[in-house]
Amino acid sequence: MTQTDKTVAVVGATGLQGGAVTHHLLRGGWQVRALTRDPNGTPARALARAGARVARAQMEDVDSLTAAAEGAWGLFSVQPTVGSPGTAPDFTTEDEVRWGVNVADAAHAAGVGHLVFTSVAGADRHLSEKVPVNLVSKWRIEQHIARLGLPATILRPVSFMENFTGGYALQNGTLSTGLAPDTAQQLMAVDDVGFITELVFRRPEEWIGRSVSLAADELTPVQVADAIGRALGITLPYDQIPIETIRDLSEDFAYANQWLNEYGYRTDIAATRRIHPAAMDFSTWLKHTGAAQISAFLNTEIATAQDA
Repeated sequence: MTQTDKTVAVVGATGLQGGAVTHHLLRGGWQVRALTRDPNGTPARALARAGARVARAQMEDVDSLTAAAEGAWGLFSVQPTVGSPGTAPDFTTEDEVRWGVNVADAAHAAGVGHLVFTSVAGADRHLSEKVPVNLVSKWRIEQHIARLGLPATILRPVSFMENFTGGYALQNGTLSTGLAPDTAQQLMAVDDVGFITELVFRRPEEWIGRSVSLAADELTPVQVADAIGRALGITLPYDQIPIETIRDLSEDFAYANQWLNEYGYRTDIAATRRIHPAAMDFSTWLKHTGAAQISAFLNTEIATAQDA
């Protein structure tokens, strides 16, 4: 049976990771069932035009997930974390875990042949050190997958380069995060996660049962700001947000930044390049799509300020 005979169901197909996975699966010749809560929305219609079959499913509804997964050989699972774009203000880590458990249960009920779950780098260090809550939530989902005995692969990417394309990090003409200026942060392009996911589905005999962390570059925030500035021909200073300021908004988010400053992901970049030699470093990603996305955001921000 070849890729053209196999269907892979993609949870969150209209999101950042799900969209990248769907793109690479379609390019690889797979039949793709794109799961979304809104099949009539603009993103879902775009996936249908690209060749995906769109199906309605909601991660809070395990029955809808099971129905959408029936007959699929593979299933890609990803859940948002607290504060992710598009999540409700009251979305919690317990919601995230429940959604991940629901997808795993649906894969089990539907008899899926290969589940690929994207977790986060460092989740496996939960038992040896105190880690941020978003790592713990992913670990809990991983453990549920293991308890079910599913034929699964766990991918654990580090922070995404795409985090630097919007208001999460770009504020008032500066790059602003909670990281110290000299803290090196490991990064990965979402598109490369999509590439590796397709590779994993294509080689199940090699990948089922494996858990792998993924990183393609490592830069300080000052280096990130400099690289963006060079790509756009602008001056982009770096401004660290004090941890106490972040703590006033969220204790968990403050600890996540402290953890990155003190420990970090510590993923083997060379190992990722052995899997995907063409994985983009930050400069390559800027040339590929990043600079255009950042420029569009900054232009919109300037236009909004002028209209205010």
